[in-house]
Amino acid sequence: MDSGKTLSLPPLKALQAFEQTARFANVARAAEQLALTPSAVSHQLAKLEALVGRALFVRGARGMTLTPAGEQYLEEVSEVLHRLAMATDRAASDAGLECLRLHSAPSFGLLWLMPRLEQFRQSHPDLQINLSCSYESLHFSRDKVDIDIRHGLPSWPNLEIRTLQRERLAVLAAPQLLEKRPVQSPADLLHSELILSEATLMKWPNWFAQQGLALPERPYTLSFDRSYMTLEAARHGLGFALESTVLAADYLDRGDLVRVLPQDDDLPVAAHHLVFPRAHSRYARVRRFLDWLQQELGQPFEY
Repeated sequence: MDSGKTLSLPPLKALQAFEQTARFANVARAAEQLALTPSAVSHQLAKLEALVGRALFVRGARGMTLTPAGEQYLEEVSEVLHRLAMATDRAASDAGLECLRLHSAPSFGLLWLMPRLEQFRQSHPDLQINLSCSYESLHFSRDKVDIDIRHGLPSWPNLEIRTLQRERLAVLAAPQLLEKRPVQSPADLLHSELILSEATLMKWPNWFAQQGLALPERPYTLSFDRSYMTLEAARHGLGFALESTVLAADYLDRGDLVRVLPQDDDLPVAAHHLVFPRAHSRYARVRRFLDWLQQELGQPFEY
């Protein structure tokens, strides 16, 4: 029934100022993102709070903190802004296909996801796929991202998180290296060429500690800040790598790399997570991708 009351729509600039300030907990950072002055952002926030009739932020010496009303408003506003951005993007597209926008940590995107995207595309021909890779945690509405596959510790409040289960860190090497440097026990690695992967959550010191061994005295042969570089170096026989069995899955299947020790010596790790706003779970394209990914991994996600 029409009550006759006209709903007040907040200005888009005010919503953008609110979302960016909530993201950074800082008016100055929000102003940088929006190419505005801090005073202009503060003015938009004041205008929005006057329209809502409630405080959305608590102003403190350490920044801006959302009130309970602000947290609820942020969840709903972020969804609206994302849907608006996606609707605009679809309207501008010539393809006429619904677009699934993915962002991934580089090594997972390159080593695991990229070789399998064709399988997903063939089973879902009505979806257009956009994949970008970086270690930056993108902003879902601003960057038009449906799912972000992140590497790290799962500490992203107010977002849905699906963690890859049974990911482990294993000692890996090229078969030709093992022929020259056979390894019978973990202690043999103390005197071997070790490649340090700076990207992994746990590194050689963690692994040696689990084995009850001190750190090797000799320096690492090589170190890399990307897992795909570590795995490629190991494939070329340049040293022993401690890397994710998920990222190395295709290397292991092809025989380019082999496990050096029994699986009991692996380190369990929860390093890769699918992250998205709660509202995105209602999108059919998101649910289809999550279902497909679980099937490809052969395991459910950890919630």
